[in-house]
Amino acid sequence: MKRYLFLAVFLLVFQQFSFAVRVAGVVKDDKGNLLPFASLIVKETRVGATANNEGKYVLNLPEGNYTLQCMHVGYTMTEKQITVAHQPLQVDFILALHELTLKEIVIGNGVEDPAYEIIRQAIKKRAYYKNQVDAFQCQVYIKGQLQLRDYPATLLGQKVDFADGDTGKNKMIYLSETVATYSFQKPQKEKVEVSSTRVSGQSENFGFGSPRYATFYDNNIQISDALNPRGFISPIAENALNFYRYKFMGSFTENGRLINHIKVTPKRNYEPLFSGFINIVEDEWRLHSLDLMLTKKSQMELADTLRIEHLYVPVTRDVWMIRSQVIYPAMKILGFDVTGSFVTVYSDYKINPAFGKGFFNNTLVTYDKGSNKKPPVYWDTIRPVPLLDEEVADYRKKDSLEQLRNDPGYLDSLDRRKNKITATGLLIFGQTFGRQSKHARLSYPPLIEVVNFNTAEGFNINLSPTYIRKLSENKSLSLTPTVRYGFTNRHLNADLAMKYAFGNGHMNSLDLSGGKKIFQINNDNPVRPIVNSYNTLLFGDNFLKIYEAGFARLVYTRGVGEGITIKAALEYQDRMPLENTDNTFWGKAKYLSRRTPNYPVELISENFNRHQSFAADFSIRYQPGTQYIQLPDRKISIGSKYPAFILNYTKGFNSILGSDVDYDRWKFSIRDDINIKMAGMLDYHLSIGGFLNNRKLEIPDYQHFNGNQMLVATEYLNSFQLAPYYAHSTAEKLYGTLNMEHHLNGFLTNKIPYIKKLNLHFLWGINAFVVHKDNYYYETFAGLENILKVLRVDYVWGWTHLGFRTSAFRIGFRGGIFGN
Repeated sequence: MKRYLFLAVFLLVFQQFSFAVRVAGVVKDDKGNLLPFASLIVKETRVGATANNEGKYVLNLPEGNYTLQCMHVGYTMTEKQITVAHQPLQVDFILALHELTLKEIVIGNGVEDPAYEIIRQAIKKRAYYKNQVDAFQCQVYIKGQLQLRDYPATLLGQKVDFADGDTGKNKMIYLSETVATYSFQKPQKEKVEVSSTRVSGQSENFGFGSPRYATFYDNNIQISDALNPRGFISPIAENALNFYRYKFMGSFTENGRLINHIKVTPKRNYEPLFSGFINIVEDEWRLHSLDLMLTKKSQMELADTLRIEHLYVPVTRDVWMIRSQVIYPAMKILGFDVTGSFVTVYSDYKINPAFGKGFFNNTLVTYDKGSNKKPPVYWDTIRPVPLLDEEVADYRKKDSLEQLRNDPGYLDSLDRRKNKITATGLLIFGQTFGRQSKHARLSYPPLIEVVNFNTAEGFNINLSPTYIRKLSENKSLSLTPTVRYGFTNRHLNADLAMKYAFGNGHMNSLDLSGGKKIFQINNDNPVRPIVNSYNTLLFGDNFLKIYEAGFARLVYTRGVGEGITIKAALEYQDRMPLENTDNTFWGKAKYLSRRTPNYPVELISENFNRHQSFAADFSIRYQPGTQYIQLPDRKISIGSKYPAFILNYTKGFNSILGSDVDYDRWKFSIRDDINIKMAGMLDYHLSIGGFLNNRKLEIPDYQHFNGNQMLVATEYLNSFQLAPYYAHSTAEKLYGTLNMEHHLNGFLTNKIPYIKKLNLHFLWGINAFVVHKDNYYYETFAGLENILKVLRVDYVWGWTHLGFRTSAFRIGFRGGIFGN
């Protein structure tokens, strides 16, 4: 059947092109330099092509007479009359820089450059052109490539090996192509239908499927959150005159229209601004083309430079749309020198098409079944941008390597080269050993996380490797055995955790674990063992409060769709208290008095008695407006602009399996991160909850608020950086919490000398919880983040119902915490 299907596809493609003649050529400037990504359009049919990085283009046209137009940003459009007959035709183009004509300018004090009046007119028309079209649909071709110009021999102690047999420093590390249909309808409805996609050397993967239509008629240009979540200010934004300087460089004529060529320069460095050139049509005041640049002085993260070119063409008498977009990123990071290009060609525009009811939904991108299985002959006839010789070679080489990777012997030889123990991996970062032929890997935690100290066990080792095996495209199994031994109390604990992930469409999982292990009294684990070891040994503070339990736990998680995920769990614990057994101390004698018993002295005067607990937990998470990428065999959530709502209910059962507890606990939470663009990002987590029933409650079952009494920050939106761990724990009917932080992402700091050059970012926020008038806590904080790209330092002030409590620094990682 597959053979017949392939034959049918081949015949259709052959029939389509058997009566077409190849028209090809090279585009250069008048100095003989190649012009990459020039656009070519057949005037009579609006069919087009785009030159590749080497200026080469290919068209397939039926016999006849045509007018072929060639254009490139910054160059004069050139037309050639061609006759297509039986034989292939070579049509080269030489484009000259625009011959700019300068208006008569009166020079003197207070005389304004004419560019400013042109920009004012363009700003007035900005909203009109932004909203001119209610809906459109077009065909899109995307080709992306990244190349290395240099890279280090080792990284963090690991040898850098691309397993391609090439030791040269120059190599292509990514190459992909995608053909899709892009549909848009106001106000913000989008849909991408990917018909074909290809990634060099990765036949099972999918290329870029999100041809973001970045129009400079928007006030704020959102290119990528990784570059700057605030976005960048358009040179014709409503308030652009506050940010940019403009210079009229001259004008040129194209198709009877006068085009103004304007230089754009930021008024200040370290603002999210572009520099370069824009071309604006006289009288119509629409964008004709642009060539703009972002740099580190544009508050850009990750990349060092990013150049973007847009070329607009008329698709109806009065509607112009983007014909081509080319983005050139370049970056140097950790010794890797990377450059690339991402070209997007838009064609076959349909203006204001009639979309059927339900056409737009929460699935933003859909990959057709078999979209990544197209044969090379298909790509040779469909792509509008010819491949470079090195791209052809990359496809051949990596496709051959992929075939080799189907040989278990070859894969095992690669694994033997990679699977070597390193000092940094063993001590600091952990180690992973792969078995590609079995689709499996084994990971070990680093030694700094394996060996710890606490006052109940003394020095202890906690060995917890994880084995993961991919069973199929949508199924995987992971096993995590844990062995823990305390050298002072001489307790040996062992348990096994298993996770089975599966699902066609939305992913589901089944988790099963059991054995005997160490639990923190707050099962949310607010105290990181490695940090507690440091504090206990040097400063006497044994914040880690633990107990031992035989346990069994079963968790089922199901993605229902439409932003809904449900989770159900059953857990049994046979809880046994632990007392302090080791008083080892390496610090100053005055700090030893900080040692406390191995239980929350703020809540109880002696340790709890051994008891059993059996509880069920159910939660449902709903995030309206969740959008998805639909792959042929599964869906991937890509988030939503709306908050996530989480409802959780826990029931402690009395007498079942000897359980001693009897309680009902609930919690309702709202979480969101709001992009307020130039003003940064606002993240918040709001919750209310309490106990409907607390008839039989043990200390681990209380509502504990995740405090932190150590220098290293804990999870930012789920903890309280100066709150004690257990002093405010409660079994009351109602409580509420709030975590909120505002990341300015360069706003304000870009105006402070020295700080702006380091690209440091301010943030501030508040954390609070309240139980009643005699049990509440709140803290405010301000800090700097993006220190060395990853570090964050806050100064926090905390208050309770008794007044000001304390203030202190907290250090963590941007976007996370140590160990999370």
